Amino acid sequence: MITVSGLTKRYGEKTVVDGLGFLVEPGKVTGFLGPNGAGKSTTMRMVVGLDEPTAGHALVGGKRYAELAYPLREVGALLDAKALHPGRSAGKHLLAMARSNGIPASRVEEVLATVGLSDVAGKRAGQFSLGMGQRLGVAGALLGDPQVLMFDEPVNGLDPDGVRWMRQLMRSLAAEGRTVFVSSHLMSEMQLTADRLVVIGKGKLLSDAPIDEFIAANSRSVVSVRLTRRDDVDTLAGRLRADRIRFEPGSENELLAHETSVKYLGDLAYDLGLRLHGLAERTASLEQAYMELTASSVEYGAAA
Repeated sequence: MITVSGLTKRYGEKTVVDGLGFLVEPGKVTGFLGPNGAGKSTTMRMVVGLDEPTAGHALVGGKRYAELAYPLREVGALLDAKALHPGRSAGKHLLAMARSNGIPASRVEEVLATVGLSDVAGKRAGQFSLGMGQRLGVAGALLGDPQVLMFDEPVNGLDPDGVRWMRQLMRSLAAEGRTVFVSSHLMSEMQLTADRLVVIGKGKLLSDAPIDEFIAANSRSVVSVRLTRRDDVDTLAGRLRADRIRFEPGSENELLAHETSVKYLGDLAYDLGLRLHGLAERTASLEQAYMELTASSVEYGAAA
């Protein structure tokens, strides 16, 4: 388990992380979301002792990272896949990590096989592609067979097959009862992977909830009504205005009605004698809900 309480980090006058508090529980994949500059990487660095908090604490299994006798056996982290000696082979890089934490050398071969790098174990890490470097970083995180795993943008540089492999790996690790904490900007992938979300903006906690609850709380329901004729669209639109139901045009001969139900609109179309070609509730995506929540927290947004 990862426990974050009152975590604050200031650089001079700038507060990067501001009093964060949340738990990352075992047996789940917890997604860590936020706009660029929100403080995600800084928070993860403080968990593994690479940054010292100005106030508060971040604990792994109830202890500060510096208090762990063999940290790689308790928490594995992929925060920067390029943080390695480029002249070392993949195998030698992992072997050095293993020796530093009393991990058997045989474990190196096991994790290389897990991430699909057995055939390039003797190749210099500096010659790896971005995707291969990410896989090597994952191997390093798994090396000590830890109960807590942290990944910062783990699918960077991976091809579609690699992205799917990473998703399955994270979910299988959580299914084993491990704590999995992952930061990513790929909303579609996070929606397929995460069980719970921690969302921050400008260093502050915006949400901490199961993914389904997060989407429901930060999006509005929309019902799509597709009719056969333009005149029927106008008829239905007039009735919706009279009933004070907010709507907007969709694609051809379609209306999108907000905060109402499929049943209501189906009954209404029947009462008006309108022929439908489609009637369905549209569920919001994680990306839509996330954009709604963080709209006011974007610090480095591009001009429209």
